[in-house]
Amino acid sequence: MRVFFLILYFLVFCYPNVSHSLDLSGLYRSFLSTQEDSDRSYGFDPTRVSQVSWRPRAFYYKGFLSDEECDHLIYLAKGRLHHSMVADQKSGESYKSYVRTSSGFFLQKGQDATVRRIENRIATWTFLPKENGESIHVLHYAVGEKYDAHFDYFKDEKNLARGGHRMATVLMYLSDVVKGGETFFPNAEGIDQHKDDSWSDCSKGSFAVKPKKGDAVLFFSLHPDATTDTASLHGSCPVIEGEKWAATCWIHVRNFNSVKDTKEESIEGEEDLILVEESSTGEGTWGKRKCNRSHSCMGKTAKRKCPKNQSYMVEFCGDRCKMCKAH
Repeated sequence: MRVFFLILYFLVFCYPNVSHSLDLSGLYRSFLSTQEDSDRSYGFDPTRVSQVSWRPRAFYYKGFLSDEECDHLIYLAKGRLHHSMVADQKSGESYKSYVRTSSGFFLQKGQDATVRRIENRIATWTFLPKENGESIHVLHYAVGEKYDAHFDYFKDEKNLARGGHRMATVLMYLSDVVKGGETFFPNAEGIDQHKDDSWSDCSKGSFAVKPKKGDAVLFFSLHPDATTDTASLHGSCPVIEGEKWAATCWIHVRNFNSVKDTKEESIEGEEDLILVEESSTGEGTWGKRKCNRSHSCMGKTAKRKCPKNQSYMVEFCGDRCKMCKAH
């Protein structure tokens, strides 16, 4: 850094004609960008972090993402969104539910330089290894869309088998919201929070965080002794005006990449996913997800991916994998 400024000083004061012909501000911005990529902190600034709750353990980072990073994540997901799903607490199967009405898309791990830099920054902030994290999940909420209060940790054996519980969540806000869309924690304890009329009614009975572009919240779903923390119950209030873009990174207690070929397959499966509404059960719920019968699933079955990557194939190509018992 010191050498760089000495060179700038030399050009400006010793060769003014040369310095005027160069875009020195552009050179400086380029240098800073290179420095950030080579910096092992990946842009992490601890002075921007504040503790907001101990039950649950939650921390707020002002300016975690730049405007350009927010816009880039939205760009990667826009036009590729699918209806968000929830997991059945007993079977672990994913299905469409009225409790979660947003849409989302999983990026690929390390998809590009920007995504890698954000993933590294998350690891630096949380002190948790990158391989324990899922792919960044970009979410979109239109007016009226929401996610009722829920836990991020699992109760079913299927999801626990891959990486164990989700122990921490990093929620990044990619846009401002005119009104609504707050993240609320109804079981949070010991927090006195004043709210004026700019807050939605949904958020007024709980500790809540307003979405602000670039900011992020880190909260833990497990206690330090690894038992589940019921105070981590949280949800997303309905958007009243505007729209909400966010990105989530769920971090597990163990390596989430331990299943062979998972990184290779995850994006393909998410792109090919088709959601089918089954007949009503009479209780106003949606049927479980059916597998897409596209060439992608059929091709993976032919390549014997079911036994090699059972977790992925059952999740995204379930009815094709019924045939895999013979393979």
